[in-house]
Amino acid sequence: MADPRALYQAVILDHNKHPRNFHAVQPHSHSADGHNPLCGDQLHLELRVDSDGRIEDIGFTGDGCAISMASTSIMTEALKGQTIESARALFESFHAVVTDESIEPDPSLGKLSVLAGVRAYPMRVKCATLPWHTLEAALAHE
Repeated sequence: MADPRALYQAVILDHNKHPRNFHAVQPHSHSADGHNPLCGDQLHLELRVDSDGRIEDIGFTGDGCAISMASTSIMTEALKGQTIESARALFESFHAVVTDESIEPDPSLGKLSVLAGVRAYPMRVKCATLPWHTLEAALAHE
């Protein structure tokens, strides 16, 4: 059986090299910029939310480390088609997993669970959570 850490690294590297949803969303209803001054990660997130509160499209542009780019890519995949409420609940679950070593990744996190390993490196938690904080900022500024 393959080493889970190797599989996780493969997912992170794949999403970094080939980010999903790396595009502007036109038209978009929400947008925000995220910046991590500690390592220079910068991203611009745009999304279109329909009248039922469902994320129709979500995309990003920017540049950053492998963790932040992979986290943003995986986040956008996970959120397409979700409601705003579901997105916020997913963020809570994700944040708990990447900050608390006593919490096992929930299967509902899907690929997001590969980022649980950053909790062993506190400086990397900011990289993994940057897109989520940027999403919160975008939703707060309708």
